[in-house]
Amino acid sequence: MIREWRIASGRKLLVGERTLVMGVLNVTPDSFSDGGEFLSLDRALAHAEQMIAEGADMIDVGGESTRPGGAAVVPAEEELTRVLPVIEQLAQRFTVPISIDTTKGAVARAALDAGAAIVNDISALRFDSKIADEVAKSGAGLVLMHSRGVPGALHGLAPVPDILAEVTSSLRSSIAMAEQRGVRRNSIVIDPGIGFGKSQQQNIELIAKLDQIVAAFPDFSLLIGTSRKSFIGRILADENGNAAPVEERLHAGMATITAAVLKGAHLVRVHDVKAAVETVRVADQILKSSCCS
Repeated sequence: MIREWRIASGRKLLVGERTLVMGVLNVTPDSFSDGGEFLSLDRALAHAEQMIAEGADMIDVGGESTRPGGAAVVPAEEELTRVLPVIEQLAQRFTVPISIDTTKGAVARAALDAGAAIVNDISALRFDSKIADEVAKSGAGLVLMHSRGVPGALHGLAPVPDILAEVTSSLRSSIAMAEQRGVRRNSIVIDPGIGFGKSQQQNIELIAKLDQIVAAFPDFSLLIGTSRKSFIGRILADENGNAAPVEERLHAGMATITAAVLKGAHLVRVHDVKAAVETVRVADQILKSSCCS
């Protein structure tokens, strides 16, 4: 099914025609895979330009790391110092939509004013429900990602018994909150939150049963982010049990993207855009053939 994802400034993205690719741009000193690489404005803009040239449909700018074992919550003022110059320049130079990866309403508001068109909230409004107010006022797109835990401690929780039921129930609550605050239904995209408050086996289960989540939310497009995550490193562990380092997770990561697309994912969030664009192009063709044969 092809549907319109409404984002800021009256724009829309067609979702379902093909799998869309969101490129990750972390302007943080401590992100798990690329912390510190793009702190300077010039390097951040150059990397965004590269991802767009490689086929990214949107760029997701983040100023606060949510990695396992990460530092405490970054104050809104510091987060804004990191992301606003990048967003302002990207909005001026490129036409692809810019997403702000934040859990703070104040950061969302400033980023939207600076030219962002999407808010990607990894707490799905649990940390700051005012994000929904800012999205509603601007008409921006909103990504609601399932996670568990409190700010600064999103990992290491004991797993819930039924992860599918947990993700489904939590996302339904977040969607209801967003709509109550005025967010349009066709502005919302959901994300099951791979790696956030899930066990190793539950991360794998969510990908394997992604079609069940898609079926539970027929009115919403689904985004998934598996790129470089630790569960991949553990799958690829050596004979001593040492997880594969981040730089050695690319090919396995593309396998998870292929599986996710074949199970119904509509958008993928990735660090390695060129590899992902080529991967979803093939996966889309396989999926199309299986649906039409």
